[in-house]
Amino acid sequence: MTIPPDVVLEDADCPLGCPRSDETVLAGRDRLHGLPGRFQVVRCRSCGLMRTNPRPSPGTIGFYYPEDYHPYRNTRVAGPSGRLGALKARIKPLARRFFEFNGTRLPPLAPGRMIEIGCASGGFMHQMARTGWSVAGVEFSAAAAGHARDLGYPVHTGPIESAPDPAAPVDLVVGWMVLEHLHGPVEALRRLHRWSRPNGWLVLSVPNAASLEFRLFKDRWYALSLPTHLYHFTPGTLQRVLNAGGWRVERIFHQRLLGNIAGSFGYLLQDRRMLPALARWLRKFPEKSGLHQYALFPLACLAALTGQTGRMTVWARRES
Repeated sequence: MTIPPDVVLEDADCPLGCPRSDETVLAGRDRLHGLPGRFQVVRCRSCGLMRTNPRPSPGTIGFYYPEDYHPYRNTRVAGPSGRLGALKARIKPLARRFFEFNGTRLPPLAPGRMIEIGCASGGFMHQMARTGWSVAGVEFSAAAAGHARDLGYPVHTGPIESAPDPAAPVDLVVGWMVLEHLHGPVEALRRLHRWSRPNGWLVLSVPNAASLEFRLFKDRWYALSLPTHLYHFTPGTLQRVLNAGGWRVERIFHQRLLGNIAGSFGYLLQDRRMLPALARWLRKFPEKSGLHQYALFPLACLAALTGQTGRMTVWARRES
């Protein structure tokens, strides 16, 4: 399938200002929604940062974010439905005491002012507000931002570049699986730096392209997510980008989750036209793993110890 004529592809240099000297890593397609186009991932020979290039322009990439995009759906706040829903609502807080997946792990901070970049439908903001935080968000999707505003939270609809400065410096900025989506990550990080108080915190999660998952599955890696993922970070290149944006990395946690592996196997089976029912189930596993993630927790902990899970969470502090 060819890219629609109203989707504009642009050629972009390395955001760290390196001289143009790239090597091709792979080419792939949109596996999440089956939308048209084939996209190339290149690696900068100077700094090692991988990026999707050429890529959909900021004004046309919305084509690859349909209304049923998973993060928009799974961050909606809804009350428990039926006895099973009520049981899950009681179990989740208890489970968090014993299972630390490192997915949204935060530094030990007293409640203050927080901005979430890519807040989707507001689930995490709602969670933080209930613990005493003053929250606000920035969200690209008008529909998802509307759901967050319906909860009573101030949300700017649009890219971070057009978001107004907060009324006062914030104590914490979070972004769950969002940095890899930004066309200008260094400029965005500098903007977040300006919004933050001295020594304020930035907490981000991103896929880990240094993981064994990526090396094994390549263009079938579930977290590759072309073309919406414009950058593909390793711990080293993530640190370089954060430093360029004015942030000092304090800790990197490898998430104790193995859903990417299941999804990647699903893509593999799909490509080989094997076991179609199992392939469909595996492709949906990262979105609907539910209680399975607890059963996989011991194995995920071992993988995280060696830095081989496909996602990481970073804590960084604002440089003065």
